[in-house]
Amino acid sequence: MARKKQFDYFGELEHLAKNAHQAAELLEMIAIDYSLEKLESEAEKIHILEREGDQIVQKILNELYISFITPIDREDIVEITQRLDDVLDTINSIAYLLSSLVVKELNDNALIFITYGVEATAGVLTATKEFAKFKNSKTLHAMIDEVSEIEGKADKLYSDALKDLFTNEENPIEVIRWKNVYDQLEELLNASESVVDVIGGLVIKNS
Repeated sequence: MARKKQFDYFGELEHLAKNAHQAAELLEMIAIDYSLEKLESEAEKIHILEREGDQIVQKILNELYISFITPIDREDIVEITQRLDDVLDTINSIAYLLSSLVVKELNDNALIFITYGVEATAGVLTATKEFAKFKNSKTLHAMIDEVSEIEGKADKLYSDALKDLFTNEENPIEVIRWKNVYDQLEELLNASESVVDVIGGLVIKNS
């Protein structure tokens, strides 16, 4: 009787991280020469990646129910899975939010946030790949630091953007609209840093 092929937890986590990065790249593509029409036509690609991400999460959780042996503790696999899913969910939420708030054009702050999001999710993807071989990885710790540095720049941008918004925008509807957008964009960077923070902690735990 043939033995069942061992489930590739790290490969599935990498797939989830890849979807998140692809979704961030799609968001950036939408942001370049942005319009509501372009958003409506292209955002479905992000939604598809998010739905696929949900399927990956479910596959991982289902496997955890029946696996006798896992490469790291079950609760740690669950945590990193959920954190990666949060990144993808947040990007998906941004696409929905821009549509529901009827954002007709993006300002410079939003564009910079989105660029940071692409950079951070690229770092998350690399860190997730390297996590499978963390005992021999020469780049994992540098990547964790890089994502944290990007998140720090995003924190400064968030503070400056809010200050400018509340100082110079007189239309209360615009204040509400952009406060919501900035909050969600900042959450993307926070979610990305959360992933690498978890990975860093698990490296220490399993070393």
